[in-house]
Amino acid sequence: MPATGKPVGPNPKRLLKRADFLAVRRGEKRRGRLFLVEVLDRGDGLAPRVGYTVTKKVGNAVVRNRVRRRLREAVRTHAADDMAPGNDYVIVGREDVLAIPFGQLKAELSRRLRGTR
Repeated sequence: MPATGKPVGPNPKRLLKRADFLAVRRGEKRRGRLFLVEVLDRGDGLAPRVGYTVTKKVGNAVVRNRVRRRLREAVRTHAADDMAPGNDYVIVGREDVLAIPFGQLKAELSRRLRGTR
């Protein structure tokens, strides 16, 4: 990583359409204490795509946006390299994401994206 703190590799594309989010739900689910990662293999070799979801059970809009921002930053700075080409990922955040140190969040996210326990 260069001195600016930004990653060198390309960022994954974003999932934007509801139909894409619903399609990923058919894929593999990797559950954790901090978040759920849903993974769908598209079968092509294109860049990975990622989407973020935080339900209203987590809290009000301010809390949900903070959870989403932390997850996005963890993917941008650390976990994007662990995403396999041709896969779609949906990360469903939980409120515990706000309580742990950022280093632990990055490590846990990276582990879940790789598919290791």
